[in-house]
Amino acid sequence: MGQGLRSGEHESVRSMLTKVIKWSAIAALLGGAAFRTTRAYALPLSVVVVAAAIVVLSQAASMRRYVWLILFLVVACLFNPVFPVPFSNYAFGIASTFAAFLFFFSLELLKPKIRVI
Repeated sequence: MGQGLRSGEHESVRSMLTKVIKWSAIAALLGGAAFRTTRAYALPLSVVVVAAAIVVLSQAASMRRYVWLILFLVVACLFNPVFPVPFSNYAFGIASTFAAFLFFFSLELLKPKIRVI
């Protein structure tokens, strides 16, 4: 008891948390496509997507994957809850589909390499 996580366990927990965050963003984007007509859903959707985009953006930066960094910076800017970008329903569908695909592909393409000590 009282012992901290080992390095490998810490990386495993961090990897699992990142996956949960990415899946949460995908669920929010798909839910947002279904409930776009309700204004009450817009703010929570934006907060979840931006928070997840920032997590993935920092993951991409630590892995030196600069294209992914820029793509998730664009996602964070598009769904920014402080200065929201007004979307038509069609444009919102395209933006949310684009973002959902990015989060989905990042699940496999932005996996940190496990270091053996």
